[in-house]
Amino acid sequence: MNPAPNLVLVGPMGAGKTSIGRRLAERFGLQFVDADHHIEQRTGATIASIFEHVGEAGFRERERCALAELLAGEGQLVATGGGAVLDARNRQRIRERGFVVYLSAGIESQLKRLQRDRTRPLLQRADREQVLRELALQREPLYREVADLVMDTDGLTAADAATRLCLQLASRWNSDGVAA
Repeated sequence: MNPAPNLVLVGPMGAGKTSIGRRLAERFGLQFVDADHHIEQRTGATIASIFEHVGEAGFRERERCALAELLAGEGQLVATGGGAVLDARNRQRIRERGFVVYLSAGIESQLKRLQRDRTRPLLQRADREQVLRELALQREPLYREVADLVMDTDGLTAADAATRLCLQLASRWNSDGVAA
C-alpha cells in the first residue's frame, strides 16, 4: 500500500482525466478538482485566453501556483492538465502529495476523443495528429516518472475505466479517511 493524502491523475489530453476522475472521486468520497478549471476560476479567464495573453510560459506559472495550492490539501482527486509534468517542481509536489495514476491513451484514441474540441490552445492547428505525437514524445517519460500506477484507457468508456481503476487502487493506495 502506498499512502498519500490525494489521488492525482496525469496523462495527455483526451486520456480521460476529467471524466474518469469525476467517477473515481465519487466512489472514493474525494473532492474532485480539475486543475485547469481551478485556474480558470482563479483568474477569471479561459485557458485559451491565458495562452493568448501571456503565452504558454505565463500559463505554466499559473498552473504551478495552482497545483501548489491544491496539493497542499487532502482528500482530493486532482486531474492535472496534460503539461503539468513539464515543470520539475510540479512533478516533485505531485509525487510527494499524491498517489499518481498515469492515464495513457494512444494518438488515435486522443484524436477521436478530441475531434470536436476547439478549446485546447495547443491543438489549434491543422496538424493535430503531429502535435499530439510531439507532445507524447516529450511528456510520456515524465508521466511515467511520477506514476505509481499506469492505466491504458484505449477502448474503454469512462465508466469502465473508472471501475477497473477503482479495483486496482483498492489494493495499491491507502489514505487516512478514504475508504477504498
